Amino acid sequence: MKQLLSRFVRGESTGLVAALVLSLFLAAPQAVAETPEEAITKRLSEAVPGLRVDAVKESAVPGLYEVRTNNRDMIYATGDGEYILAGELLQLTDQGVVNVTEKARSGERADTMAAFGDEGLITYPATGEQKAEIDVFTDIDCPYCRKLHDEMDRLNELGITVNYYAFPRSGPGTPSFTKYESVWCADNQLEAMNRAKAGEKVSQASCDNPVADQYQLGREVGVTGTPAILTEDGNMIRGYIPADKLAQGLGLL
Repeated sequence: MKQLLSRFVRGESTGLVAALVLSLFLAAPQAVAETPEEAITKRLSEAVPGLRVDAVKESAVPGLYEVRTNNRDMIYATGDGEYILAGELLQLTDQGVVNVTEKARSGERADTMAAFGDEGLITYPATGEQKAEIDVFTDIDCPYCRKLHDEMDRLNELGITVNYYAFPRSGPGTPSFTKYESVWCADNQLEAMNRAKAGEKVSQASCDNPVADQYQLGREVGVTGTPAILTEDGNMIRGYIPADKLAQGLGLL
C-alpha cells in the first residue's frame, strides 16, 4: 500500500486511482445494510421488551410497513423503524372509505381458522342448497347469542350453514364453560344446544372435548365479545345481527 501511495503521489500512473479506491474498499470492514424487516424488528424489540414481531411486510402505503406482533394489534412503521403508527389505516376510494387494517386482519383470521380445521364443531347445516357458511363464536349464557340462535331456522332456510365455536366469555373453570362442555359431550349435540340456548337445564357430562381449544382460537382471532360472526373471507361481525340482514350482507337477498 505504501508503494502504491508513493507511485500515486509521483504521478507515475493515472490508473492507480482506481486501484487505490479498490484497495481501501477491500481493506475496510464492510457494513451490512439492514433490511426494513430487520430494522423494524430490532427497534421495536429494544423499545418494548417482551414484544415479539411475527411478521413485517409492505403495506398499501409506499414507505410504510405493516407489522404483526404477538399482542395482535396492527402497527405500521417506517422502513428504518424510527416512526410508528398504531391504529386503523383508512383508504379513501371512489366507492367510499376502505378500512385497510381490517381487510388485512380478515385475511389473517381466515388463514388461522383454516389452519385450525373444522373438527369438533357443532354445526347447523343449511336447508337444501348451501349458499354461505359462517363461523360463530358463541356463549350459551349470552343473551344476544340466544337471540341469534332463535333465528337458526331462518338462517338455515336462507341457505346459511352455521358452525358454532365455543367461547364461554367467563373462561375455563366457570359454570358457562362447564355447560358448553356438557352440551358438546351430549349424545345429541344439537338437541342439547337448543335446550341450553332456551335456558333449560342440560345434564352434566364430561369427555375429551375441544372447548378449551376453541376458546383459545377465539382469543387468537380477536374475539372480545359474543356472538362473533366470521364470514368465509375472515371478516368479523361483532354482535347480534338479524338473519335477513346478515343474509343481505352475504349477498343472498
